[in-house]
Amino acid sequence: MIEESDVLVLEILKQGEYLKMSAFARGDFIQTIRHYSQTKFLPQEAASLSREIISILNKIQKKAAGSLSLARELQKTSQVFWDHFITKPVKDRLKKTQSANLVLLIDEELIGIPWELLYDGNDFLCLKFNLGRLIRSKQELVQPQYRSLPPKLKMLILANPTNDLKSAYLEGVYIKNQLDRKSRHLAVDFKSSYIDSMYVKKNLRDYDIVHFAGHCEYDQKSVDNSGWVLSDSRFTGKDIFALGHSLSLPSLIFSNACYSAQIPSDSAGMDCQQDDYSLASAFLFSGVRHYIGAMQKIEDPVSSVFAKEFYNLVISGNSVGRSMQQARMKLIKEHGIDSVSWASYILYGDPSFILFRAPASKVKAIRHKPKLILGRKNIIKITAAVVVLFLAISVYFVIPSLNPGAYASFLKSRSAYAKGDNDKAIMHLRQALDKDPSFLPGYPLLAEAYLRLGNRADALRQYFNYAVASGKKKNNVKLASAYVNIGWIYYLQGEYEKAMDFYSKALDASIKNRDKLNEAAALRKMALLFMDRRDYEQALSLLTKSSEINRSRQNIYQHKYNLACDYFDIGLVFANKEDFIAAKEFYEKSRQLFSRLRIKDQLSDHYFNLGELCLFDKEYAKALEFYRKGMEIDRQQGNKPNIAAGCNMMGELYVEMGDLAEAQSYFDKAVSLSSEIDIKPELAGAYYNLGLLYKDRGDKRKARQYLRLAQEIYVHINTPDYEDLKQELLALE
Repeated sequence: MIEESDVLVLEILKQGEYLKMSAFARGDFIQTIRHYSQTKFLPQEAASLSREIISILNKIQKKAAGSLSLARELQKTSQVFWDHFITKPVKDRLKKTQSANLVLLIDEELIGIPWELLYDGNDFLCLKFNLGRLIRSKQELVQPQYRSLPPKLKMLILANPTNDLKSAYLEGVYIKNQLDRKSRHLAVDFKSSYIDSMYVKKNLRDYDIVHFAGHCEYDQKSVDNSGWVLSDSRFTGKDIFALGHSLSLPSLIFSNACYSAQIPSDSAGMDCQQDDYSLASAFLFSGVRHYIGAMQKIEDPVSSVFAKEFYNLVISGNSVGRSMQQARMKLIKEHGIDSVSWASYILYGDPSFILFRAPASKVKAIRHKPKLILGRKNIIKITAAVVVLFLAISVYFVIPSLNPGAYASFLKSRSAYAKGDNDKAIMHLRQALDKDPSFLPGYPLLAEAYLRLGNRADALRQYFNYAVASGKKKNNVKLASAYVNIGWIYYLQGEYEKAMDFYSKALDASIKNRDKLNEAAALRKMALLFMDRRDYEQALSLLTKSSEINRSRQNIYQHKYNLACDYFDIGLVFANKEDFIAAKEFYEKSRQLFSRLRIKDQLSDHYFNLGELCLFDKEYAKALEFYRKGMEIDRQQGNKPNIAAGCNMMGELYVEMGDLAEAQSYFDKAVSLSSEIDIKPELAGAYYNLGLLYKDRGDKRKARQYLRLAQEIYVHINTPDYEDLKQELLALE
């Protein structure tokens, strides 16, 4: 979709020793005669100025102090270009025009000149206009197959293919979540870590938009060997041309990587297709309509801000060019004009192209308001009738099949559980299952009530009973759910191998039965195992898969609940990786979903993790406030394991605040409660904390005593904590 109005074209042709140029509105193409002006072209001077501009852009990495700011250096050099290589008629037209969009239509010999950065005395062209390049080539090319865009576009995000750029991964995650809001008009697939060339070759042509965040290497000696760095090799111009021979490539490719739009600064007079192909050239000649890349090295945080702002504007109905221009302004606003990364990006393609139309105006909707209200009343009546019919059928067929006494006891137990009266809930659930052992909903609630009291043995027994009863009824969904929860209890006990065994059983069963709910649950629980082993990339990979399943089905209550858990655990991964900005974002997503669902259990964990983030920011008062909110919820629920964990975290906070006496008080409470309910991992954590506390006090004897108690537990749990303890003990010797 292209806006035909408000577009100015600047055509620059190289003929011999001259540049011939003209500026005209796009609608003027039909004129029989069009005026042009010309100026002498000095290739060596143009190449020298281009190199100087690139040198200024590269100074962003050096941050060298000097009497002249980077922006001022760039202005002075770019204005020389403007003064000597743009004719007076064109200068006048560019200064007086009211057009917002500028198309640079240039010969391939001129692509090495940074036209976007020409400075007219008041502004740079790329800040004044929504600007894009179109290339004229001498070569007779095979007509590329341009892509027709469907009503719902498909996008692929390739993030951190080499698994060594955390910032690239985060960028991909942010953009993925940002674009999910446009899900009605855009389907986004996300691929991260160890992406090989075969994956890209197989899948690139399936998408309308591709975003790449990773390494891009530029080979000065052999330009066609430049390309995206993947886990096994580079994806180069030769690969791109091979793909473009048969099927159409994406309409938009954004290579958010260093040197992804670099071309030789001495390319004046060189045929773009003569021998070598830059990455940008290869994509364009193979049928990509719009290509965005960077001329030189770009900083990770800045590039991520640019990309996020670009997509935020594109999905809101802005043109590609305007989104580029406003993303540049965003960088200037946040980092200052001297942080010249805003000048690094180039757009090849029509800047007025719009991928997503803005929603229809509210005025049109108001015209039909009476009709819509009438329709809504009818829908309500029909829905009410369907609900009444469904209830009648349920009463007729379902209720007689249930044991009335068992069902009544179950309702009483559920009420008691919600109030935190776990002992009463257990009493009623036992009564229900005594009356009807095949009453499946009773088993998981009974197990959870036992878990709150810290009685994991009975909780595990009830989940095994749940599995047996589900198997007898051939209810494979509930059987997979039982496996997930059995694995969870083994995990809480530190028996990781048994936990993984049952998670794997649940995953196999759910995939076989197309049970997406338990498939996602098993993936999320597996991720926690890898998180404890500090394999954060594997944990994120599993959580990404789980969240994809739940996000696509969040209209279903349980999937929405699980999505909130996914976000929470992703936040936890980022917190462990000390990426607290990302952690806060996902914790907030989780909190919002749990709040809408009115789930209090998980809000407890949420408050504790928000408090931990505040602790790292040294906002101790806020951290204490969040921890207390979490503890209050746990007390209301009678959740002893969570209270023990909360005491450990409260103690850690007081250590940070320098109040060792209060910290010891909480660690002692954690030891007492963990011993009472036999939570070995939490008990080990409390011992570990006491050991470090006494070490800080200079009491090596007690420090060794508590660290060895912790070590005795950790030796049976396959996590890196055991090795950490060994190092602490060695340091005390």
